Amino acid sequence: MQGGKSSSAVGAAKEAVANVGASAWAGKEKTKAVVQEKVDKVKAHDPAAKASAEAKKQERIQEVEAVKQDAMRQNAAAKEHATALSYHPTPDADREARAVAVEGPGAGPAAAPRAGSIDDGRLPAGAGHAVGTLHARGTAGGRSM
Repeated sequence: MQGGKSSSAVGAAKEAVANVGASAWAGKEKTKAVVQEKVDKVKAHDPAAKASAEAKKQERIQEVEAVKQDAMRQNAAAKEHATALSYHPTPDADREARAVAVEGPGAGPAAAPRAGSIDDGRLPAGAGHAVGTLHARGTAGGRSM
């Protein structure tokens, strides 16, 4: 995996775990609010106290949901921040990306041939290795200098 992709995957996994934790906490708090409302209704003898217990429960559930949503937004922002920190493009990265020609099915006549290729845009025989990949001897293409 490339560095950017793996750190992005790790960031996504961390965000998902944090979101699961926030949801679990919110579920627990909502359940506590419901149980407390039932206890308050049982203890209450007049309809106003029972209505107050219901309103208190609804308010608590809304508070918990707001805290959960805020936590999820913070988790997403933390993931984006971590992903942005791990992405360090080189000054020539954009130019190099535009210079690489598209090959294979769907390339069409608009695709420019790559350096060292014949007119059909394919690499010459024996040049099927990836450009810039380090091989056994530590140099591009595996040749010693």
